[in-house]
Amino acid sequence: MPQRTVPVSSRLGDVRYEIRGALSRRARELEAEGRQIVRLNIGNPGLFGFTVPSHLRETVSTHLDRSEAYCHQQGLQGARQAIAAREAARGAVAAHADNVFIGNGVSELIDLTLRALLNSGEEVLLPSPDYPLWSAATVLNGGRARYYSCPASRGHQPDPDEIEALITPRTRALVLINPNNPTGAVYPRELLQALVQVAERHRLLLLSDEIYDGILYDDAEFHPLAPLAGDTPCITYSGLSKMHRACGYRVGWISLSGTPAKFGEFRAALDLLSSLRLCANVPTQWAVEPALTGPDTTSELVRDGGRLHAARRAVIDGVARSEYLDVVAPQGALYAFPSIRTQYFDGFDDEDFALELLESENVLIVPGTGFNIRERNHFRLTLLPQPAEIDDVFMRIDRCLGRIASRSTSARHVA
Repeated sequence: MPQRTVPVSSRLGDVRYEIRGALSRRARELEAEGRQIVRLNIGNPGLFGFTVPSHLRETVSTHLDRSEAYCHQQGLQGARQAIAAREAARGAVAAHADNVFIGNGVSELIDLTLRALLNSGEEVLLPSPDYPLWSAATVLNGGRARYYSCPASRGHQPDPDEIEALITPRTRALVLINPNNPTGAVYPRELLQALVQVAERHRLLLLSDEIYDGILYDDAEFHPLAPLAGDTPCITYSGLSKMHRACGYRVGWISLSGTPAKFGEFRAALDLLSSLRLCANVPTQWAVEPALTGPDTTSELVRDGGRLHAARRAVIDGVARSEYLDVVAPQGALYAFPSIRTQYFDGFDDEDFALELLESENVLIVPGTGFNIRERNHFRLTLLPQPAEIDDVFMRIDRCLGRIASRSTSARHVA
């Protein structure tokens, strides 16, 4: 008698997360064979020698004896007050601890907010390229992702008119990722104001993913969305994982801003969903207040001469040395999103390239299509390795592209 398999949800058919997908699994197989793989697929600072600031680690340690019970479903009061104080100082309307929810990373909170928001078939406007968790959470909560393009030809900036043309009666929210993952784009104030106006005209909820808000390069300037949104409902997402290199702490938060009356029912839904999962991880919530009120440990990394600044420069220089690559220099965040000059290749495919790069050069990247773009000539890599390692990586990338280009030339000659 044939064995019956356990069926899975049909919604998973439209869910992808290539950052930890098939290529990452293949990399583990190669590592098991003894290969040394350069993993550039994920922004995980702790794997590249970055450490959590000592004052955060010490605060967590000294509060372990107060972390053994569930806390309030929204999070520790002191942590929420520190978050609300920062939002109020930035000018967010109705910033208050009661409008802050702490979760097990921003990832959990993206899922929770979309679950509270969406009915079946309702739409969320997402950037293309996007961080694919946003697409996955939209689909898994019964929604439909509609993409607005942020092409390299525009410096990976969105077009408000294009976004407005995508809106239908079923559109519920507009998502912004600023500074952007995967492109490193940082949005100017005038663009953000135009996007707020689009949301106001169509009564959309603004969802602003600002997890990289202090990771900026050269003269880039970050503008938080909530103060620009004013009375328009806005949810701001942030956390400890990137700015404070504390990925494993799994501490993220959302702050609701805008006219409180517009948030009443939605806030109650968030409270219900937060209660169902009891609370977020308690011990590491103690790190929130010292993270937001203590010393700045990020600026030294991103200023000229800092490690992240030097890594970014190594990416830009590596692309400049290649005859096959282009890149919009990242203004913020921990990634670059180079493109391949397809005129050198016949039918270039980003997934095929990423697999060949892994197999032949021991380098793991993420194909651009993993970030929900149509073009098949991009890839993402993180800026976290040492600059010398990035230099070496780009030599391997160019070597691999050279082989692919030679095969294309040979095939044309044969034809």
